[in-house]
Amino acid sequence: MIPRTIAQELAPMLSWFPVVSVTGPRQSGKSTLIKNALPDYEYVNLEDETTRLSAIDDPVGFIHSHGDKLIIDEAQYAPSLFSQIQVVADERKSMGQYVLSGSQNFLMEKRIGQSLAGRVGMLQLLPLSYEEALESEHNLTVDEFMFRGGYPHLYDVPTPTDVYFRNYTATYISRDVAEYLDVRNLTDFNTFLRLCAENAGGLLNLTALAKDANISFNTAKEWLSILEASFIVFRLAPYSTNTRKRLIKTPKLYFYDNGLLNYLLGIHSPQELADDPKRGDVFENLIISETVKRYRNRNKDCELCFYRDSNQREIDLVDATQRRNPTLLEIKSGMTARPDFFKHLATVGEDLGVPVDRRTVIYRGTESFTSKNGKFITAKDYLCTAQA
Repeated sequence: MIPRTIAQELAPMLSWFPVVSVTGPRQSGKSTLIKNALPDYEYVNLEDETTRLSAIDDPVGFIHSHGDKLIIDEAQYAPSLFSQIQVVADERKSMGQYVLSGSQNFLMEKRIGQSLAGRVGMLQLLPLSYEEALESEHNLTVDEFMFRGGYPHLYDVPTPTDVYFRNYTATYISRDVAEYLDVRNLTDFNTFLRLCAENAGGLLNLTALAKDANISFNTAKEWLSILEASFIVFRLAPYSTNTRKRLIKTPKLYFYDNGLLNYLLGIHSPQELADDPKRGDVFENLIISETVKRYRNRNKDCELCFYRDSNQREIDLVDATQRRNPTLLEIKSGMTARPDFFKHLATVGEDLGVPVDRRTVIYRGTESFTSKNGKFITAKDYLCTAQA
């Protein structure tokens, strides 16, 4: 088993809440993590038809037939269980009674919100970070990881990425999206998903996405919300400030996993990626998604955004988690450190009062160093050493 950073957050959550929920995208390793981290807990999986029918037909009897330390995997399949878990958890008044997990995150969140609000601690397990993947393949390069992504199966079994993601998308669409949204034309949804990939790293224009996918604006909005709830994509908000300068108000769109992004873009190898016009967008997606993982894996809140103003000055990533001491990061896919990379970092940094030592260029080169304009940090150093 590849060690997961978030595993160290499970015990504290179990000491603070009677119920803990572990969500994340399909096949991110939730079941493996929970079972290995909590060997003294009983484990049931509602994917099993007999177990699921038992939970649905008699939720009271199902809960009382198991002990006070229970893992329920794919819990969303038995919605009536959540109310009974609430009743029993309140009666026992002890922490760490139940751990709930599921692949259909939009249904899990709905069930939890209806019955367990205030009683559940929530963790999110995303695909492997680069640091975690290195535990499996010590010689893994950033470029290889940028292409392959972080789904654990690809590090357990030598599966061609095209084969894996073809089956992954088919499973996701047929089991999750089609069931929840009753999508009558799955081809349209698949087209929409691929259009989102083409837009990764760009400003989100739902009207244009809807038009290109030949669907209504409301349908596009609904489908995007499902992709977000499924941990397939996320939005990066624009930076907000109290200054009078006109700032862009439209968010950007990114994918949680680079391997899936490359598959949807039709990029089939690291060599193809190196020569593809989308390389810069894919590298930017890597750095931003890995920054998100760093915070999520340590169960910390974060405030990540980008900066763009009416003068077309843009900063790829603003880490404003320390609100009064933000960090500005420019992301460049080239391997050469060029002083002009700091052009916008310098002017925006001055406007926002960000000191030089918090202005950083992340690039694919081999040497990290400090210049008079700020820091050059290699992608590997950033992904391996920067702390949340």
